[in-house]
Amino acid sequence: MTYQPTAINDDLMSLPKLPAWVTTGRGETLETVAFRSGAALMVLDQLVSNSQYGVPIKLLANRLALSAATATSKLEGRLAREADIRDAYHLTPVGEARGPDGDLLAFWREAVRLRAGGSVEIADLIGVDLAVEAGVWLDAGQERARIRGPLAGCVSVLGAVLAANDRAERMACVLSDLVLAQAMNWKQVLPVSAQGLTKAVLRDLVADGQGAELPLQVRILESIEETIRLARDLARRGEALRTVAPKLRAKGSDAAVDFFLTEDAVAPASMLSPRIRGTSIPMTDRAARRFCDRLVELGVARELTGRATFRLYGIAS
Repeated sequence: MTYQPTAINDDLMSLPKLPAWVTTGRGETLETVAFRSGAALMVLDQLVSNSQYGVPIKLLANRLALSAATATSKLEGRLAREADIRDAYHLTPVGEARGPDGDLLAFWREAVRLRAGGSVEIADLIGVDLAVEAGVWLDAGQERARIRGPLAGCVSVLGAVLAANDRAERMACVLSDLVLAQAMNWKQVLPVSAQGLTKAVLRDLVADGQGAELPLQVRILESIEETIRLARDLARRGEALRTVAPKLRAKGSDAAVDFFLTEDAVAPASMLSPRIRGTSIPMTDRAARRFCDRLVELGVARELTGRATFRLYGIAS
């Protein structure tokens, strides 16, 4: 039997979206960026803070973590592809070294689990020696955000970290994301700062200070706009997955569907079998593979690697 992909209603739950004037290109000033970013952040805040919109927050955060890992790989000079980073993390057997690409994604996946203001968690991520200094940078970034707006706070902490160590790009970006989460009172850290950054822009920030603030704010704003589009899309795709759940007859299918709504890449052999991760529900390796293939048939998931073996699956996009 051939299944048609599940239809997705573009008006699902009247999802908040960006007004056209926010994304219209124009000559930018710090004032116009602050105004536009206020509107964009209001939309993103609605999407991630109001459960009625159905945005799968953990999935969104993990998708952004992979994008941030790819971006910071370029900033650090390794230029790893997204697929290679994803594979290094998800396909390395437990107990074996993931390598620098897998470790970079592990760093960002830990970052999205930080609690805004949680000094212990920050120390675990960046090291005890830097945690005190990071606290000072975060406080300064928060004060800047209070006076000049969240994006100004992000740029402030980026500049402070890189002035101290111009090779600490990932730490600068994660602290910038923490400033944004604190300013917005979000429970979830969303890795948006790294997405559009380049080494040249960051060098200009260190060399020129406030003169480089505008292009950095514009890039972070563009990343926020892209995050809104991603959140809206994941809300619709998540609803499509929930809609087909009653058609899935495999034991543990409800838990497996829930798992797909938290992870951007699912390895059936290790994440759904012998037990669905995070649960005590058993699923055989064969059942896990058949479950994933059925989701693909129903049009709500896709295979990510194009390989015949060592396959990964994710929610359709």
